[in-house]
Amino acid sequence: MYTWDMMKAVRSLNPPKNFHVDIIDHEDFLTVRADEIEFIKLSHDDKIAAVQYMLNIKNALEQNGAIVMLERNPA
Repeated sequence: MYTWDMMKAVRSLNPPKNFHVDIIDHEDFLTVRADEIEFIKLSHDDKIAAVQYMLNIKNALEQNGAIVMLERNPA
């Protein structure tokens, strides 16, 4: 389900410094997973940017036909 066009759309977005997400393909839907410990270490402004980044990824994937779930990887 994770297509070449989806990958290009996600890679066109710039992540905040010291933050990344994993995209897991479940065939019927995608999960965008953030590491909770990595998120907690960010400054306030970077946390806001990280949430916006995840929402931008979700929107980009949905515009390419995916069903997307956001989640955090708990500590």
